[in-house]
Amino acid sequence: MSADERARMVERQLRRRGIADERVLAAMQRVPRELFVPPELRDAAYADAALPIGDEQTISQPYMVALICEQLALRGGERVLDVGTGSGYQAAVLAELADEVHAVERIPELAGQARANLAAAGYEDRVRLHVGDGTLGIPECAPFAAIAVAAAALEAPPALYEQLEPRGRLVVPVGGAGGQWLEVVVRTPEGPAVVRTVPCRFVPLVAGR
Repeated sequence: MSADERARMVERQLRRRGIADERVLAAMQRVPRELFVPPELRDAAYADAALPIGDEQTISQPYMVALICEQLALRGGERVLDVGTGSGYQAAVLAELADEVHAVERIPELAGQARANLAAAGYEDRVRLHVGDGTLGIPECAPFAAIAVAAAALEAPPALYEQLEPRGRLVVPVGGAGGQWLEVVVRTPEGPAVVRTVPCRFVPLVAGR
């Protein structure tokens, strides 16, 4: 049944809302979202909503995961970083789209859950999971062609921008209680080139281990 639910999600929640990157749509159809939500919420895994995963964190709405991945414009050979990986779902989708995926989660308990979820879904060898402060990135693994952030910051974290390769893309929700926008930041010789895309709502990006 889950494969049918995934197909409906891709058609109704993603394609009909303008997600056009066929690689992203195929990735979203392959990753078993039900393995990345708490067992008691598996019946709602393909709902058009963010869902709680514990520690006041959420697994993002499928549309927002797809939009972030589409804005990264991945072609398949890149090294990418997933910040605030939560249950590991977005990292798994990125693993379908890129060659090397690093994921960082600051809450050890959630990182443990993500590791178990990724293993259950068959991604344990395709995602390198780190525990730490996502606002600092992972300097020892940089540079990255793309960085996806699944929590909202008041501004794009400078350390993440510095870890982009030239023309690399950082996709991050920016804003506070008054509203948030999904920003796409491209590293250029002239400095950050920023495009705001759509309003969004994410949990706050918290610094610290």
